[in-house]
Amino acid sequence: MKKISLFLFILLFTLVSCSSLKISGTNEPSDEEINAEALKAYTDVKSKSKFSTNKEWNELVQRVVKRIALASGENFQWEAVVIESPEVNAWCMPGGKIAVYTGIMPVLKTEAALAAVLGHEVAHATLRHGKQRYARAMKENIIGMVVGGAVIAGGQFLCKTETCKKLSALGGVATGFAVTFFDRKFSRGDESAADKQGQLYMAKAGYDPSEAPRLWDRMNANHSGKAPPEFMSTHPSDENRKAALNEWMPEAYQLYSQAPHKYGLGVNIN
Repeated sequence: MKKISLFLFILLFTLVSCSSLKISGTNEPSDEEINAEALKAYTDVKSKSKFSTNKEWNELVQRVVKRIALASGENFQWEAVVIESPEVNAWCMPGGKIAVYTGIMPVLKTEAALAAVLGHEVAHATLRHGKQRYARAMKENIIGMVVGGAVIAGGQFLCKTETCKKLSALGGVATGFAVTFFDRKFSRGDESAADKQGQLYMAKAGYDPSEAPRLWDRMNANHSGKAPPEFMSTHPSDENRKAALNEWMPEAYQLYSQAPHKYGLGVNIN
């Protein structure tokens, strides 16, 4: 009975939330609405996370975020934290809420590589990929819940990542956002668009854009070829990402040449 009641509560809350966020037909939530829900989820992430005490890494992330944010031209309420975690990961929620996990820092090697990663993640936010994905996911989730019911076990609501599992007990639309954001991948088209826009952002911010394709050599070495074949993944393969980034290099270098300050590869990350 307790599980049934919990299911009905989540179903009702999701339906009401979706209605308030205009998730119907082809409509999408407004920037203000999706950014507000992202802020709730971001606040929850921070409350459940351990922040890094590495002063050098924290200062580096804040510096690069500031430059990439300026290059993006978006008037978001930018915020960034460095989370103590072995995950090789970083992300930017809608509205400019950023997290960098300590596990990615040794893989990056250079400040410019961090700029490439953050440029890519910021591009997802500026191109509104998260808003589009959330709107699609919420409609799909409602259909799935109404037709087949929700899978609830020990309070875990269809979550795969540790961050999502921690948030799943909270209920409400923030949980829906967390499930969507942390467990659903962007499409290949979205990833490629973020790769290109992110490379332009890093170049405009004064970082050598040639570091972007080199980053994928390190990423490939880090996962030791264990990534799924491209046709089975929503992410382009590392090799295809490199090829595309090299193809876009002339446009990126044009912006780099016009950057008021040039940092090249920046500092080394130890």
